[in-house]
Amino acid sequence: MEERAIGLILRTRPLTETSLIVQWLTADFGRVATVAKGARRAKSQFLGKLDLYYEADFTFSRARKSSLHSLREVSLRTTRPFLRTELAALEQAARAGRRIERTTEEETPLPEVFELFRGFLDELGKPPINETLAIAFEIRLLETLGLRPELRGGSLNPGAAGAFERLGDLEWEAVRRVKLSASQVTDISAFLDKCFQEGMA
Repeated sequence: MEERAIGLILRTRPLTETSLIVQWLTADFGRVATVAKGARRAKSQFLGKLDLYYEADFTFSRARKSSLHSLREVSLRTTRPFLRTELAALEQAARAGRRIERTTEEETPLPEVFELFRGFLDELGKPPINETLAIAFEIRLLETLGLRPELRGGSLNPGAAGAFERLGDLEWEAVRRVKLSASQVTDISAFLDKCFQEGMA
């Protein structure tokens, strides 16, 4: 059975000398793993189309006995070239992708997570890059997954707790204007790590 989807590439890894496993994030099917046969060959139809955080229309044939499906066609929408040149942006995208992989199940529809991640990747292309963007993404991911914590009586001090609340509610453009102290970044980041660990337990 052949399926069609719009996807963001979360991860790729070699399967054989000529083939790749491509992990996609989609709205309709959630996380989908596909095999791109021959993708590592010089004349592959997939050449230049499969890299981290590329967005594409793609088709795949479902495997009968596994969750590793066969990739058929890929038509690129955007490649986000800034992620090849801005190390800070790439690191933030990678961290966000790992959060998604560790908190979601394969082949479960994730329309809100897909739109959140796509918006975050687009935002990373607008300089300057700062840690506030990644923190805001993680807060919103927790909320989208139904894991946003209760802050009253928690481990965050009032200033950090207030920043946490604001970053979850503001538009991306406004997020950039929020100034966090080094200690707030450290405290909120540690709090988010704990939230995600508890959410995966």
